[in-house]
Amino acid sequence: MEAYTTFAGVYDMFMDNIPYEKWAEYLHDIMEEYNIHEGTLLELGCGTGNMTELLASKGYDMIGVDNSEDMLELAMEKRLKSGHDILYLLQDMQSFELFGTVKAVISVCDSINYVTDEAELKEVFRLVNNYLDPRGIFIFDFNTEYKYREILGDRVIAEERDECSFIWDNYYNEQDKINEYELTLFVQSEENPELYRKYQEVHYQRAYTLEKIKTLIEKAGLRYITAYDAYTKKAPMYTSGRVCVVAQEYGK
Repeated sequence: MEAYTTFAGVYDMFMDNIPYEKWAEYLHDIMEEYNIHEGTLLELGCGTGNMTELLASKGYDMIGVDNSEDMLELAMEKRLKSGHDILYLLQDMQSFELFGTVKAVISVCDSINYVTDEAELKEVFRLVNNYLDPRGIFIFDFNTEYKYREILGDRVIAEERDECSFIWDNYYNEQDKINEYELTLFVQSEENPELYRKYQEVHYQRAYTLEKIKTLIEKAGLRYITAYDAYTKKAPMYTSGRVCVVAQEYGK
């Protein structure tokens, strides 16, 4: 899984369409269903800490794991402002280590899709099961094949802001189910506002079916519980672009 570098600095600006507060309420409600009202939670792929901060504000003791040092630097700046006691760890999801178990693990914004190898994703799920309290839960979302094939496809997405702009060239290979997107960023220079610096990054995500996700979950030792269409309580549909999954610890 490739770490965000240059994009980290403008990530929050271009992700301002994500309803983090709504998603945090959704995750909190699910955890309430499983009598998780407090305690330690782990967020995998925490990025700049948006969700981590929101869950910390709800009283949870948060741990955030991400493999991007640039992202975590921004997350720690937010922690300094909020005063929340959040532990951030610079680690890959495929090999993360904790000192003890947690009541729940969460992962949002399709971080799971960045694990492009099935065996590595199974290992992520195995580690989650290993570090969950008995009957602890794992809540995560993932982008669907439909989204990569029908919504993103071979498209070019561009967005312009005052301080930065980006061009997103998207390519989806249906045969190997790999979605490749090339980000070209134009970031305003702090020294000279009339100048913009150009940066490029390439990222890859894997399209997984719900059936494949379910199979990998169970092979990893977790118990699959249910799945929902995006951040709702509706069943996934063929046209679902994002699916939320709930799994549970099922013995070590």
